Amino acid sequence: MPYQRFAWRRLSIYGGLLIGVAAMSVGATSAGNLPPAHLKEYPITIDATSLVPASWWQVPGVTPSIWASDPESLDAPKTSERRQLSLKPGKYKFISFTFDFPFTVTLDGTLEFSRSLDQCVEGRGTQTLIVRCKRMYPHGGERDSYYDQTP
Repeated sequence: MPYQRFAWRRLSIYGGLLIGVAAMSVGATSAGNLPPAHLKEYPITIDATSLVPASWWQVPGVTPSIWASDPESLDAPKTSERRQLSLKPGKYKFISFTFDFPFTVTLDGTLEFSRSLDQCVEGRGTQTLIVRCKRMYPHGGERDSYYDQTP
């Protein structure tokens, strides 16, 4: 008789655990399977089409490297086209051969970057990063007339 009580108690404990696990998994699926904010990917567009002449750019860890040896077979994005990337919130870097800078995708999927870049980079608070210069020069925040050329 004591053995039957022990077995019944063990069965009750295991049964309760199984019900708890099942309830947690149902709760997870009923929440709509939304990922946490830091794991959600956002469509971020990189637009460097203002750069003349056209070249290549990269976001390390996301796009192919621009440091490949053969420009003819380079898979990195060209500045002559807009490119949409799926980026999670976090810190990234835009790199071209002559200009690079860090930017951040916030938890709500918008872009942030240093105000010191405002003469050459636009799109703060949006989902489109616009790169207008090949170089940054410390000259009062005005772009050189060189950058007003059209491709």
